[in-house]
Amino acid sequence: MDMRPEQVLVLPGWQGSGAGHWQSRWEAQHGYQRVEQHDWMRPLRGDWTARLEETVVDAPAPVLLVAHSLGCILTAWWAAHSRHAHKVQGALLVAPGDVERPELAGALHGWRPVSLQALPFPSILVGSQNDPYCSAERARAFAAAWGSRFVDLGAKGHINAESGLELWPEGHALLDSLKKNSMKDG
Repeated sequence: MDMRPEQVLVLPGWQGSGAGHWQSRWEAQHGYQRVEQHDWMRPLRGDWTARLEETVVDAPAPVLLVAHSLGCILTAWWAAHSRHAHKVQGALLVAPGDVERPELAGALHGWRPVSLQALPFPSILVGSQNDPYCSAERARAFAAAWGSRFVDLGAKGHINAESGLELWPEGHALLDSLKKNSMKDG
């Protein structure tokens, strides 16, 4: 049995993911469901958490999360506080945005502290060696705290549209590995 597209929830980061972003391309190609937030430009952690909670509750179980940037920070926070995290069979966490960095703290002040609790589901964290929003060391620390397998993508910036990944088949292979693992466990 394969997961249906509506069971794969896409969590963009701050300012959303534009048409050239691999997340948007995956939605268009595979029919995955974007978790639409009320305000992409002025994200409030409580609002974003509530929206993710509503979406997971309404989605057919099991679900996979595909998070980018602030979406990774949201995933960790939500998982630490939700009674519905058991519905998640895995998460692909790409280029977490370090909201505790001084240059991000002002714009994203309500997102501190970052939850460093182990995630209650399997996860893969993909980091970059030259991400302007999260050092490679910090990405590795997030992976260790969350219990995620860490994948070093090399020098790919923020692993977004500017990284030139197009459909990013290597990333989709990582997501497929989480799908296969969730089907084995279920």
